[in-house]
Amino acid sequence: MQEVGTKAPGFTLPDQNGEEHSLADYKGQKVVLYFYPRDNTAGCTKQACAFGDLYPQFQEKGAVVLGVSKDSVASHKRFETKYGLPFTLLSDTEKEVIRAYDVWKEKKLYGKVSMGVVRTTYLIDENGIIIKAFDKVKAADNPAQMLGELL
Repeated sequence: MQEVGTKAPGFTLPDQNGEEHSLADYKGQKVVLYFYPRDNTAGCTKQACAFGDLYPQFQEKGAVVLGVSKDSVASHKRFETKYGLPFTLLSDTEKEVIRAYDVWKEKKLYGKVSMGVVRTTYLIDENGIIIKAFDKVKAADNPAQMLGELL
C-alpha cells in the first residue's frame, strides 16, 4: 500500500467511454481513488452504488470519485449503464496502476490462494499527495467513510 504523505503515482487510463484520464487532470481537486476487484459482483456493486448515491455530496465538497479495476472499458460501460453510475470508472487491464498503488495481492477465499485486487481506497489532496489510505475496506461502508474524511 502507498504511504500517507507521499506523492500519488501518476497514471493515464481509459474510462468507461474510452476517454483518457490522468491523475494530473484533477490537480486542484481532492480525488477519492478506489480500487475494486470486479464489475457486477455483489460487493463491488454495493460499493459503486453507494458512491453513486453520495456523489452529489462528494461534488459539493470539491472531490471527484474514480473507480479502478482490471475490467475492460466495455465491462465498465455495461456496469455504469446498468446501475446509472455518475462517476468515472477507469480500466487498468494491464494492472500497471493497480501494481503502482500496491493493491495486487495474494488473497485467500475458502482456503484457495489467488492473486487479485484488494479493495483499497486512497484520498489524494489537491497537490497529488496521498492524505488517507484504507485497505481491506468494507464495500458497503467505504463511500460514507470517505465522505466523512473530506474536510
